[in-house]
Amino acid sequence: MRGPIALWRLARTVVHVLHGMAVVALAFPRLDDAGRHARIAWWAGKLLRLLGIRVESQGLYRPGASLLVSNHVSWLDILAIHAVCPQARFVSKADVKHWPLLGWLVASAGTLFIERERKRDALRVVHQMAEALTAGHTVGVFPEGTTGDGRALLPFHANLLQAAIATGTPVQPVCLHYREPGHATSPTVGWVGDTTLVRSLWDIAGAQGVVVRVVALPPVASVHADRRALAEHLRELIAGVAGQGPGTA
Repeated sequence: MRGPIALWRLARTVVHVLHGMAVVALAFPRLDDAGRHARIAWWAGKLLRLLGIRVESQGLYRPGASLLVSNHVSWLDILAIHAVCPQARFVSKADVKHWPLLGWLVASAGTLFIERERKRDALRVVHQMAEALTAGHTVGVFPEGTTGDGRALLPFHANLLQAAIATGTPVQPVCLHYREPGHATSPTVGWVGDTTLVRSLWDIAGAQGVVVRVVALPPVASVHADRRALAEHLRELIAGVAGQGPGTA
């Protein structure tokens, strides 16, 4: 039954992605920020449901300028956070722009793209982030720089945190944790190694009972912070929640 279920979910997902593209092209130009955010939350939440994933949300998100810092497990992570915090503009690796259909949608949500193989590109992105934060936007980053297996956090890179420190913007840690029946940490969702996007999408569409828990922790001050010390502190906060069971944060 896994194959037919996956095919059915993927067929509905493609239709939903095309619908999202139509909304962005036709409705976004005449919507204010609140209207766009409402549609982003609806679209992201429904896409996760179509793939058989349930979202559990805990915590409140700081209004106005804020830097969200989250652990990174899957290409689903932006969707999971957008479902509960649609105002977030994410920093993502540049090759996401070239993903079929999804890349265009991600760019339309105000994503800032970084070429991670070019060290100097981080400085450009930090300036863009600082401008967005100064304008009162919420910006989201994944300081691990790549996806992990969901069981243990990778080291946090501190470079992008400079945007929050330079503007005195609070940093809000967000913990993502995926589980499925029989596994405290989902082995299906983690996007590691040489797994392609297509293979990951097929595996996720065929899985049963996947749940993503999105936990927003209290904001942390960044004024006069040492960025490396701040990065380690945020990592410890997120790791502490990632190690807990559902509903204990």
